[in-house]
Amino acid sequence: MSSNDSLSDPMSFAKKMFGNMGFSLPGMITPTLDVEEIEKKVRDLKAVESWLKMNLSMLQMTIQGLEMQCVTLNAVRAMGQMGANFTPGAAGGSDDAQPGLLGAAGGADALKQAAMWPWTMMQQMQEQMKQAAAAAQQAGQSDDEAKKP
Repeated sequence: MSSNDSLSDPMSFAKKMFGNMGFSLPGMITPTLDVEEIEKKVRDLKAVESWLKMNLSMLQMTIQGLEMQCVTLNAVRAMGQMGANFTPGAAGGSDDAQPGLLGAAGGADALKQAAMWPWTMMQQMQEQMKQAAAAAQQAGQSDDEAKKP
Protein backbone atom coordinates (compact mmCIF):
# COMPACT_ATOMS: atom_id res chain seq x y z
CA MET A 1 0.00 0.00 0.00
CA SER A 2 1.48 3.31 -1.02
CA SER A 3 1.50 6.40 1.13
CA ASN A 4 0.03 8.44 -1.78
CA ASP A 5 -3.05 6.22 -1.71
CA SER A 6 -3.60 6.82 1.98
CA LEU A 7 -3.04 10.58 1.66
CA SER A 8 -5.57 11.05 -1.14
CA ASP A 9 -8.18 8.68 0.35
CA PRO A 10 -7.97 8.10 4.11
CA MET A 11 -10.56 5.32 3.89
CA SER A 12 -8.73 3.34 1.19
CA PHE A 13 -7.51 0.69 3.67
CA ALA A 14 -11.04 0.11 5.02
CA LYS A 15 -12.46 0.11 1.48
CA LYS A 16 -9.99 -2.53 0.36
CA MET A 17 -10.64 -4.63 3.45
CA PHE A 18 -14.44 -4.53 3.19
CA GLY A 19 -14.50 -4.52 -0.64
CA ASN A 20 -13.35 -8.15 -0.72
CA MET A 21 -16.36 -9.21 1.40
CA GLY A 22 -18.92 -8.40 -1.30
CA PHE A 23 -20.42 -5.26 0.18
CA SER A 24 -19.07 -1.76 0.14
CA LEU A 25 -18.07 0.16 3.22
CA PRO A 26 -19.84 3.44 2.38
CA GLY A 27 -23.24 1.79 2.28
CA MET A 28 -22.66 0.00 5.56
CA ILE A 29 -20.92 2.32 7.98
CA THR A 30 -20.10 5.74 6.60
CA PRO A 31 -22.04 7.94 4.21
CA THR A 32 -20.92 7.77 0.61
CA LEU A 33 -19.02 10.54 -1.06
CA ASP A 34 -19.89 9.38 -4.57
CA VAL A 35 -22.38 11.82 -6.13
CA GLU A 36 -23.63 9.29 -8.68
CA GLU A 37 -24.45 6.77 -5.96
CA ILE A 38 -26.31 9.42 -3.96
CA GLU A 39 -28.29 10.45 -7.06
CA LYS A 40 -29.12 6.78 -7.73
CA LYS A 41 -30.38 6.37 -4.16
CA VAL A 42 -32.47 9.54 -4.49
CA ARG A 43 -34.02 8.25 -7.74
CA ASP A 44 -34.77 4.89 -6.11
CA LEU A 45 -36.34 6.52 -3.07
CA LYS A 46 -38.44 8.83 -5.26
CA ALA A 47 -39.69 5.78 -7.16
CA VAL A 48 -40.65 4.14 -3.87
CA GLU A 49 -42.33 7.37 -2.75
CA SER A 50 -44.42 7.60 -5.92
CA TRP A 51 -45.40 3.93 -5.56
CA LEU A 52 -46.48 4.54 -1.96
CA LYS A 53 -48.45 7.65 -2.97
CA MET A 54 -50.21 5.66 -5.68
CA ASN A 55 -51.11 2.94 -3.18
CA LEU A 56 -52.29 5.57 -0.69
CA SER A 57 -54.57 7.18 -3.26
CA MET A 58 -55.96 3.78 -4.25
CA LEU A 59 -56.60 3.01 -0.59
CA GLN A 60 -58.34 6.36 -0.07
CA MET A 61 -60.54 5.78 -3.14
CA THR A 62 -61.46 2.34 -1.84
CA ILE A 63 -62.39 3.77 1.56
CA GLN A 64 -64.51 6.50 -0.06
CA GLY A 65 -66.26 3.93 -2.23
CA LEU A 66 -67.06 1.78 0.77
CA GLU A 67 -68.32 4.79 2.72
CA MET A 68 -70.58 5.78 -0.18
CA GLN A 69 -71.83 2.21 -0.40
CA CYS A 70 -72.61 2.23 3.33
CA VAL A 71 -74.49 5.53 3.08
CA THR A 72 -76.44 4.28 0.08
CA LEU A 73 -77.40 1.06 1.83
CA ASN A 74 -78.49 2.98 4.91
CA ALA A 75 -80.61 5.31 2.75
CA VAL A 76 -82.21 2.36 0.96
CA ARG A 77 -82.87 0.69 4.31
CA ALA A 78 -84.46 3.88 5.66
CA MET A 79 -86.60 4.24 2.54
CA GLY A 80 -87.66 0.61 2.95
CA GLN A 81 -88.65 1.25 6.53
CA MET A 82 -90.62 4.33 5.51
CA GLY A 83 -92.35 2.30 2.80
CA ALA A 84 -93.11 -0.47 5.29
CA ASN A 85 -94.66 2.08 7.67
CA PHE A 86 -96.82 3.40 4.83
CA THR A 87 -99.99 1.36 4.75
CA PRO A 88 -102.92 2.47 2.61
CA GLY A 89 -106.03 3.41 4.61
CA ALA A 90 -108.62 0.73 5.16
CA ALA A 91 -111.95 1.07 3.37
CA GLY A 92 -114.04 0.11 6.39
CA GLY A 93 -115.18 2.53 9.07
CA SER A 94 -114.40 0.36 12.08
CA ASP A 95 -112.49 1.62 15.10
CA ASP A 96 -109.49 -0.65 14.48
CA ALA A 97 -109.06 0.90 10.99
CA GLN A 98 -108.23 4.27 12.61
CA PRO A 99 -104.62 3.36 13.57
CA GLY A 100 -104.02 2.31 9.95
CA LEU A 101 -105.12 5.71 8.77
CA LEU A 102 -102.78 7.45 11.18
CA GLY A 103 -99.95 5.23 10.03
CA ALA A 104 -100.79 5.99 6.41
CA ALA A 105 -100.78 9.73 7.02
CA GLY A 106 -97.46 9.57 8.88
CA GLY A 107 -95.98 7.29 6.21
CA ALA A 108 -97.13 9.58 3.40
CA ASP A 109 -95.53 12.57 5.11
CA ALA A 110 -92.31 10.61 5.56
CA LEU A 111 -92.29 9.62 1.88
CA LYS A 112 -92.92 13.23 0.83
CA GLN A 113 -90.03 14.41 3.01
CA ALA A 114 -87.76 11.72 1.62
CA ALA A 115 -88.64 12.67 -1.94
CA MET A 116 -87.94 16.35 -1.27
CA TRP A 117 -84.48 15.94 0.29
CA PRO A 118 -82.57 17.50 -2.68
CA TRP A 119 -84.79 20.58 -2.55
CA THR A 120 -84.43 20.82 1.23
CA MET A 121 -80.66 20.50 0.99
CA MET A 122 -80.43 23.23 -1.66
CA GLN A 123 -82.52 25.56 0.50
CA GLN A 124 -80.31 24.90 3.51
CA MET A 125 -77.18 25.58 1.46
CA GLN A 126 -78.70 28.81 0.13
CA GLU A 127 -79.52 29.96 3.67
CA GLN A 128 -76.00 29.18 4.83
CA MET A 129 -74.52 31.10 1.89
CA LYS A 130 -76.75 34.10 2.68
CA GLN A 131 -75.65 34.00 6.32
CA ALA A 132 -71.98 33.77 5.32
CA ALA A 133 -72.35 36.68 2.88
CA ALA A 134 -74.09 38.77 5.53
CA ALA A 135 -71.38 37.99 8.06
CA ALA A 136 -68.65 38.87 5.55
CA GLN A 137 -70.42 42.13 4.69
CA GLN A 138 -70.72 43.06 8.37
CA ALA A 139 -67.05 42.22 8.91
CA GLY A 140 -66.11 44.41 5.92
CA GLN A 141 -68.17 47.30 7.25
CA SER A 142 -66.65 47.03 10.71
CA ASP A 143 -63.15 46.97 9.16
CA ASP A 144 -63.95 50.12 7.17
CA GLU A 145 -65.24 51.89 10.28
CA ALA A 146 -62.14 50.88 12.24
CA LYS A 147 -59.85 52.32 9.56
CA LYS A 148 -61.57 55.72 9.60
CA PRO A 149 -59.86 58.22 11.89
